Amino acid sequence: MSRTVISLAVLFGFATQAHALEMTPLVDASWLDQHLESDNLVVLDVRSSIDDGGDARSFSEARIPGSRYSSYTDAGWRETRDEVPGVMPSVDELESLIGGLGIDNDSQVVIVAAGTGATDFGSAARVYWTFKVLGHDNVAILDGGFAGWQQQGFEIDNGRVSTPEEVDFSASLQDALLASSDDAAAAIDSPTQLVDARPADFFTADTQSPATLAAGTIPTSVNLEHQKYIRKRDGAFYLDEAPLMTRINELGLNAETPTIAFCNTGHWAAIGWFMLQEVAGFDNTSMYDGSMAEWTRQNTLPLQIAGGDTTTVGEQVN
Repeated sequence: MSRTVISLAVLFGFATQAHALEMTPLVDASWLDQHLESDNLVVLDVRSSIDDGGDARSFSEARIPGSRYSSYTDAGWRETRDEVPGVMPSVDELESLIGGLGIDNDSQVVIVAAGTGATDFGSAARVYWTFKVLGHDNVAILDGGFAGWQQQGFEIDNGRVSTPEEVDFSASLQDALLASSDDAAAAIDSPTQLVDARPADFFTADTQSPATLAAGTIPTSVNLEHQKYIRKRDGAFYLDEAPLMTRINELGLNAETPTIAFCNTGHWAAIGWFMLQEVAGFDNTSMYDGSMAEWTRQNTLPLQIAGGDTTTVGEQVN
């Protein structure tokens, strides 16, 4: 091979590498602004009515330049199956959804929620987890969401958006990130850590979600309240890492021990999963997307109720 050809190959290699962004799981608005024109970068806005975050009209009125819209609640990121709300759709359905947004396997995706509340952050966390389960690691969340982008004075676009050209997106299912009720049940009598990401009143069975058939939690679980670590600052909600790490240490959670995050319907659990796996650096965290909505539909499963007593789902439901 001639020296000229070798030189061109080396230069081409450097050029290719230059287009690959080094993304952390959580990026800030300044980073996104600096890289907004990068090749293969897709900014995916998932705003919805959660925490009054908006909708397609809101997106058309004000958005990050070049971003694409897919409603977290309405586009098909979750589905109801066997009367259990919020579970992950089939791989085929998700491949079609993602490819229809013009996202292929080379895309680097930054997910943008509204930035209007702690539950809204779960929209980005759940979509992020979905990409990870499908084997797509080039994904990040914009800390502060669209509200943070807007409050910090970065450029805003508006008007009608063209439908992106559909492309092929091929998933490689990462089963280790998706826990089942069997996995959660086995964890009770094993070293696996169970982490309930709901507010404390759900954990203590003082409050019951309408999605569940009984109040309570999975025995041996600990409570990592998601909303305490996503706090409002300058008109938007950001993840607050320092108190999160303090609480994880207080709970005695081990980053090297297998861990399962859950909630009511796998939404707040996505926040818990993201906090543990992507922020705290846990090695082996999965999410039980059926969560308590599925757990409480199986009468023989154990249930920890108010005061720490353990019973069965059937005894509480009946």
